[in-house]
Amino acid sequence: MIRVGVLAVGMTMRMGLREVLRSLPDVEVAAEASSPGGLPALDVLVVASAELLDDLGEAGPPVLLLTNEPDEAARLADFPVWGVLPLEAGAEAISAAVHALAEGLWAGSPALVKGMVLPRPLAAFPDAEAVVDPLTEREREVLQLTAEGLANKQIAAVLQISENTVKFHLSSLYTKLGVTSRTEAVRAGARRGLISL
Repeated sequence: MIRVGVLAVGMTMRMGLREVLRSLPDVEVAAEASSPGGLPALDVLVVASAELLDDLGEAGPPVLLLTNEPDEAARLADFPVWGVLPLEAGAEAISAAVHALAEGLWAGSPALVKGMVLPRPLAAFPDAEAVVDPLTEREREVLQLTAEGLANKQIAAVLQISENTVKFHLSSLYTKLGVTSRTEAVRAGARRGLISL
Protein backbone atom coordinates (compact mmCIF):
# COMPACT_ATOMS: atom_id res chain seq x y z
CA MET A 1 0.00 0.00 0.00
CA ILE A 2 1.37 3.41 -1.02
CA ARG A 3 0.81 6.07 1.65
CA VAL A 4 -0.04 9.33 -0.12
CA GLY A 5 -0.56 12.83 1.24
CA VAL A 6 -2.48 15.64 -0.44
CA LEU A 7 -1.21 19.20 -0.07
CA ALA A 8 -3.46 21.92 -1.52
CA VAL A 9 -4.46 25.37 -0.31
CA GLY A 10 -8.09 25.07 -1.40
CA MET A 11 -10.43 22.61 0.29
CA THR A 12 -12.22 21.83 -3.00
CA MET A 13 -8.93 20.79 -4.63
CA ARG A 14 -7.99 18.65 -1.60
CA MET A 15 -11.37 16.90 -1.66
CA GLY A 16 -11.16 16.25 -5.40
CA LEU A 17 -7.65 14.85 -5.18
CA ARG A 18 -8.57 12.75 -2.16
CA GLU A 19 -11.45 11.14 -4.06
CA VAL A 20 -9.29 10.42 -7.12
CA LEU A 21 -6.54 8.92 -4.99
CA ARG A 22 -8.95 6.81 -2.91
CA SER A 23 -10.26 5.25 -6.11
CA LEU A 24 -6.79 3.94 -7.00
CA PRO A 25 -5.71 0.41 -6.14
CA ASP A 26 -2.81 0.07 -3.67
CA VAL A 27 -3.12 3.73 -2.57
CA GLU A 28 -4.04 4.98 0.89
CA VAL A 29 -4.68 8.68 1.48
CA ALA A 30 -2.81 9.04 4.78
CA ALA A 31 -2.98 12.84 5.15
CA GLU A 32 -4.30 16.01 3.60
CA ALA A 33 -3.43 19.56 4.51
CA SER A 34 -3.24 23.15 3.31
CA SER A 35 0.38 23.53 4.50
CA PRO A 36 3.26 21.06 4.88
CA GLY A 37 3.65 21.34 8.66
CA GLY A 38 2.93 18.21 10.67
CA LEU A 39 2.51 15.74 7.84
CA PRO A 40 3.14 12.08 8.80
CA ALA A 41 5.63 9.81 7.04
CA LEU A 42 4.45 9.37 3.44
CA ASP A 43 5.54 7.48 0.33
CA VAL A 44 4.37 10.23 -2.06
CA LEU A 45 3.09 13.78 -1.57
CA VAL A 46 0.69 15.22 -4.17
CA VAL A 47 1.01 19.01 -4.24
CA ALA A 48 -1.51 21.24 -6.04
CA SER A 49 0.32 24.57 -5.68
CA ALA A 50 3.94 25.33 -6.58
CA GLU A 51 4.10 27.95 -3.78
CA LEU A 52 3.89 25.13 -1.25
CA LEU A 53 7.15 23.64 -2.57
CA ASP A 54 9.18 26.32 -0.77
CA ASP A 55 8.17 24.90 2.61
CA LEU A 56 9.04 21.30 1.75
CA GLY A 57 12.43 19.86 2.58
CA GLU A 58 14.35 17.90 -0.04
CA ALA A 59 14.58 15.00 2.44
CA GLY A 60 10.81 14.53 2.40
CA PRO A 61 8.81 12.09 0.29
CA PRO A 62 8.76 12.20 -3.52
CA VAL A 63 6.61 15.10 -4.72
CA LEU A 64 4.00 14.98 -7.49
CA LEU A 65 3.20 18.56 -8.52
CA LEU A 66 0.01 19.34 -10.41
CA THR A 67 0.44 22.46 -12.55
CA ASN A 68 0.02 23.73 -16.09
CA GLU A 69 3.07 26.03 -15.92
CA PRO A 70 6.53 24.76 -17.03
CA ASP A 71 8.15 27.51 -14.90
CA GLU A 72 6.47 26.09 -11.80
CA ALA A 73 7.49 22.56 -12.77
CA ALA A 74 11.12 23.70 -13.00
CA ARG A 75 11.06 24.35 -9.24
CA LEU A 76 11.12 20.58 -8.73
CA ALA A 77 14.60 20.21 -10.22
CA ASP A 78 16.27 20.31 -6.79
CA PHE A 79 14.13 17.49 -5.38
CA PRO A 80 15.72 14.03 -5.64
CA VAL A 81 12.49 12.29 -6.77
CA TRP A 82 9.64 14.20 -8.35
CA GLY A 83 6.80 14.10 -10.81
CA VAL A 84 4.73 16.73 -12.57
CA LEU A 85 1.37 16.45 -14.30
CA PRO A 86 -1.12 18.98 -15.63
CA LEU A 87 -3.93 20.04 -13.31
CA GLU A 88 -6.48 18.25 -15.49
CA ALA A 89 -4.61 14.90 -15.34
CA GLY A 90 -6.93 11.92 -15.04
CA ALA A 91 -6.90 9.10 -12.51
CA GLU A 92 -4.85 6.84 -14.82
CA ALA A 93 -2.02 9.39 -15.19
CA ILE A 94 -2.04 10.18 -11.48
CA SER A 95 -1.96 6.47 -10.62
CA ALA A 96 1.00 5.83 -12.95
CA ALA A 97 2.89 8.81 -11.54
CA VAL A 98 2.23 7.89 -7.89
CA HIS A 99 3.37 4.29 -8.48
CA ALA A 100 6.51 5.45 -10.34
CA LEU A 101 7.41 7.95 -7.60
CA ALA A 102 6.89 5.30 -4.91
CA GLU A 103 9.53 3.23 -6.76
CA GLY A 104 11.97 6.15 -6.79
CA LEU A 105 11.46 7.06 -10.46
CA TRP A 106 10.67 10.41 -12.05
CA ALA A 107 7.34 10.88 -13.79
CA GLY A 108 6.00 13.73 -15.82
CA SER A 109 4.11 15.20 -18.70
CA PRO A 110 6.55 15.80 -21.61
CA ALA A 111 5.27 19.34 -22.12
CA LEU A 112 6.06 20.23 -18.50
CA VAL A 113 9.45 18.53 -18.16
CA LYS A 114 10.93 19.33 -21.57
CA GLY A 115 13.51 21.82 -20.26
CA MET A 116 14.22 19.97 -17.01
CA VAL A 117 15.60 16.60 -18.05
CA LEU A 118 18.17 17.35 -20.67
CA PRO A 119 20.79 14.64 -21.17
CA ARG A 120 23.84 15.21 -18.99
CA PRO A 121 27.23 13.54 -19.21
CA LEU A 122 27.58 10.55 -16.90
CA ALA A 123 30.20 12.37 -14.82
CA ALA A 124 27.59 14.97 -13.85
CA PHE A 125 25.76 12.38 -11.73
CA PRO A 126 26.99 12.46 -8.12
CA ASP A 127 27.26 8.69 -7.73
CA ALA A 128 28.61 7.99 -11.22
CA GLU A 129 31.98 7.15 -9.68
CA ALA A 130 30.35 4.23 -7.87
CA VAL A 131 30.41 2.29 -11.15
CA VAL A 132 34.06 1.29 -11.03
CA ASP A 133 33.78 -1.10 -13.98
CA PRO A 134 31.55 0.26 -16.72
CA LEU A 135 28.73 -2.02 -17.78
CA THR A 136 29.31 -4.05 -20.94
CA GLU A 137 26.97 -3.57 -23.87
CA ARG A 138 25.27 -6.89 -23.05
CA GLU A 139 24.85 -5.90 -19.38
CA ARG A 140 23.23 -2.64 -20.50
CA GLU A 141 20.85 -4.61 -22.74
CA VAL A 142 19.94 -6.94 -19.88
CA LEU A 143 19.42 -3.96 -17.53
CA GLN A 144 17.24 -2.15 -20.10
CA LEU A 145 15.06 -5.23 -20.65
CA THR A 146 14.83 -5.70 -16.87
CA ALA A 147 13.63 -2.10 -16.58
CA GLU A 148 10.95 -2.90 -19.17
CA GLY A 149 9.62 -5.61 -16.85
CA LEU A 150 10.81 -8.71 -18.70
CA ALA A 151 11.53 -11.89 -16.74
CA ASN A 152 14.84 -13.74 -17.13
CA LYS A 153 13.30 -16.25 -19.56
CA GLN A 154 11.91 -13.41 -21.72
CA ILE A 155 15.24 -11.55 -21.68
CA ALA A 156 16.97 -14.76 -22.77
CA ALA A 157 14.55 -15.14 -25.69
CA VAL A 158 14.94 -11.52 -26.82
CA LEU A 159 18.75 -11.60 -26.66
CA GLN A 160 18.97 -15.22 -27.90
CA ILE A 161 21.07 -16.33 -24.94
CA SER A 162 20.47 -18.88 -22.17
CA GLU A 163 18.60 -18.06 -18.99
CA ASN A 164 21.78 -18.89 -17.02
CA THR A 165 23.68 -16.30 -19.07
CA VAL A 166 21.02 -13.71 -18.19
CA LYS A 167 21.48 -14.58 -14.50
CA PHE A 168 25.26 -14.23 -14.91
CA HIS A 169 24.88 -10.77 -16.49
CA LEU A 170 22.44 -9.69 -13.76
CA SER A 171 24.83 -10.85 -11.05
CA SER A 172 27.70 -8.98 -12.69
CA LEU A 173 25.79 -5.74 -13.08
CA TYR A 174 24.48 -5.98 -9.48
CA THR A 175 28.11 -6.06 -8.34
CA LYS A 176 29.11 -3.16 -10.58
CA LEU A 177 26.15 -1.04 -9.46
CA GLY A 178 26.47 -2.03 -5.78
CA VAL A 179 22.89 -3.36 -5.56
CA THR A 180 21.20 -6.62 -4.54
CA SER A 181 17.93 -6.73 -6.49
CA ARG A 182 16.35 -6.07 -9.87
CA THR A 183 14.44 -3.05 -8.54
CA GLU A 184 17.58 -1.51 -7.05
CA ALA A 185 19.47 -2.17 -10.30
CA VAL A 186 16.79 -0.40 -12.36
CA ARG A 187 16.76 2.56 -9.94
CA ALA A 188 20.56 2.81 -9.98
CA GLY A 189 20.68 2.48 -13.76
CA ALA A 190 18.04 5.19 -14.22
CA ARG A 191 19.75 7.55 -11.73
CA ARG A 192 23.06 7.13 -13.53
CA GLY A 193 21.63 7.55 -17.00
CA LEU A 194 22.51 3.99 -18.04
CA ILE A 195 18.99 3.13 -19.19
CA SER A 196 15.90 4.94 -20.44
CA LEU A 197 12.49 4.49 -18.86
